[in-house]
Amino acid sequence: MSESGAKVNQLQKPETVNKTVIKIPVDTASRLPFYLVLLYIILEFARPQATILGLAPLRIPAIVTIILGLSVVLLGRLNLSDKQTKLFILLLAVMVLNGPLAVNNYWAYQVFRTMLITFVTYLGIIAFVDSFDRFKTLINIWLGIHVYLAIHGIIKGGLGVGGFLADENDFSMTLNMIIPFAFFMAFAEANKLRKIIYICLICLFLFVNMLTLSRGGFIGLVMVGIYCWIRSPKKIVSAVLIGLLVLFMFQYAPEKYLGEIKSIQGEGVENREGEIRYQGTGGERIYQWQIGWKMFLDNPILGVGQGNYPFRFSEYEKASGFDEGLHGRSRAGRAAHSIYFTLLPELGVAGTLIFAMMLYFIYKDLRFISQLKTRRSSYISSPEKVIIFYLSRAMEGSLIGFLFSGIFISILYYPNFWILMGFVVALKRVAEREYENNNASY
Repeated sequence: MSESGAKVNQLQKPETVNKTVIKIPVDTASRLPFYLVLLYIILEFARPQATILGLAPLRIPAIVTIILGLSVVLLGRLNLSDKQTKLFILLLAVMVLNGPLAVNNYWAYQVFRTMLITFVTYLGIIAFVDSFDRFKTLINIWLGIHVYLAIHGIIKGGLGVGGFLADENDFSMTLNMIIPFAFFMAFAEANKLRKIIYICLICLFLFVNMLTLSRGGFIGLVMVGIYCWIRSPKKIVSAVLIGLLVLFMFQYAPEKYLGEIKSIQGEGVENREGEIRYQGTGGERIYQWQIGWKMFLDNPILGVGQGNYPFRFSEYEKASGFDEGLHGRSRAGRAAHSIYFTLLPELGVAGTLIFAMMLYFIYKDLRFISQLKTRRSSYISSPEKVIIFYLSRAMEGSLIGFLFSGIFISILYYPNFWILMGFVVALKRVAEREYENNNASY
């Protein structure tokens, strides 16, 4: 063979490549959309546009949402395969059907519009939070936002930054949802200094939670504490930690907070000599729930439409025999003060089943993620997988905080739950990728 022919053959024959697993870096084109996801979450929860003069008229959240939605489509990241995503679309479809049927079409449209924006953000999260490093960045930003909210709450005496976080009960619910992240990250972190930082964050969130004086938030907080102990792998250590946190609460709780908590047992419904008496704000909530239940029974399939509970309340209040309202004053125009008595009357059986199925698949995904930790011994040894495992526990605890705090406040259309659902779907995808990479390297 000639020298030139040998050179040709050398060019034609590929060199032998060492068959090791090479992790392909995340597409650089998705970096900007990932930063947009972080920016939107900051704008939605920290709400700098509400405190920095001149930002509000720029409508930055709307611009970010539009660019993020376009990025999902144009970069080919639109993936509707996850069951939660399909259910989200189905819920939006129910809202579309409710639009022309609702008494207040404008408000039904406004709620639908809010949920559609949240859905775009949800798609951005599951599309672009696509690696462990990105997810860890997201969680650090998530914790950082809540540290800012807590500091703001201290300055404002327990009040939030505005918007859906202006009310102290809503603010307390949001704090309940972040506490499990700090708690379980303290166990996930190997560095002792970082463990101490996470424990300090728990104390910060607890202290500000007490400043809100929210009784519904207290019940959610108790359930979060119980959950954290049950799901902790180190029961004795967790019991000691939770015990110290309880002592911290009693030591630094404002007297007014303890008085508010004690007053829970004195409110509700009392039946004396055949007469039902509604006592305190607890009694008012039960009164509103009973009217909401009748609203649901009269509109069981699709409900009265998203956002329409306050506008139909007077009608059902009078139909229930309360022509002059409760204690001589109608409660029409108010929210239901419960996620469940918002869901049932406004979205009916259709919306309730969709929401219940979302919860089921969230639980199923989190269970899948936590079980990955025990499938291979090598999986346990990786710090990334340990953190993913504890993040799944944190998200379960966050969901508990939402569901129990939501018994007493109308938070169905707030972004808290829907953003958390996006976190769960994104974490499952990241966990599957990490597990596959781990298996492929052995």
